[in-house]
Amino acid sequence: MSAASPRLQVHGHFDPATWTVTYVVHNGPGTPAAIIDSVLDYDPKSGRTRTVSADAVIAYVKANDLKVEWILETHAHADHLSAAPYLKKQLGGRIGIGGRITQVQKVFKAIFNLEPEFRLDGSQFDHLFQEGEKFRIGELEAEVLYVPGHTPACAAYHVGDAVFVGDTLFMPDVGTARCDFPGGDAKTLYASTRKILSLPPETRLFMCHDYPPAGRAVRFESTVAEQRAHNIHVNDGISEQQFVDMRAQRDATLEMPNLILPSVQVNIRAGELPPAEPNGVRYLKIPVNAL
Repeated sequence: MSAASPRLQVHGHFDPATWTVTYVVHNGPGTPAAIIDSVLDYDPKSGRTRTVSADAVIAYVKANDLKVEWILETHAHADHLSAAPYLKKQLGGRIGIGGRITQVQKVFKAIFNLEPEFRLDGSQFDHLFQEGEKFRIGELEAEVLYVPGHTPACAAYHVGDAVFVGDTLFMPDVGTARCDFPGGDAKTLYASTRKILSLPPETRLFMCHDYPPAGRAVRFESTVAEQRAHNIHVNDGISEQQFVDMRAQRDATLEMPNLILPSVQVNIRAGELPPAEPNGVRYLKIPVNAL
């Protein structure tokens, strides 16, 4: 699926296994591009990885002769592994994430009892973005918006007339992300949603996921106006306290995502697998009774 404005072009690749959308953002064939929120296929039963989803993104990039400058993460995802290192090897570009990733690294280094050499300074990434930082994707100007609440490190990317919101918002009939992960906070997420929804009403919003209700096809593009009018969790008629109460009740009923344990310990490493042990094998840890 694709969407376009006269300048900004957005191609969304939907991964049905994780309900994730990876975006390629560019200014037309032959121009610089950014890839946002990539997916490395992972089979939890076998522990094997594949690159089917990432290869589809690579095929689009090559078919349009795009020059990848950035491989961006909106946060350290808990529902899929990032393919950022694989994409960087195949296409080039710099891996970027919000600077508060260091807070998430600190929490999960303790939970997973990671190796002493694992650094808590975000140096696994090529660039740590600060709130309000501006950067370029070729001729396109982008700005970083900190939108914590789902996690402390969530960031959105405002490019042209579009914002890539990560897990801050879902489609209006799905609502918003959970806030019960370590460092999450419903009051903070409410403020982050209002930050996004204070943008001009015609601003296009691109979701990182879609979990469509029965009978609706997958969609992942909305607008500020649509969200303010119809989002079931944060429309203009819902107060902060109503939102906080709703999230507390709803989050208490939710199971952990299927891939949270492998995903987080890979994604805080900018998508790299843990270092190989002396036998040459890389291992992912399963902490018992820790989450």
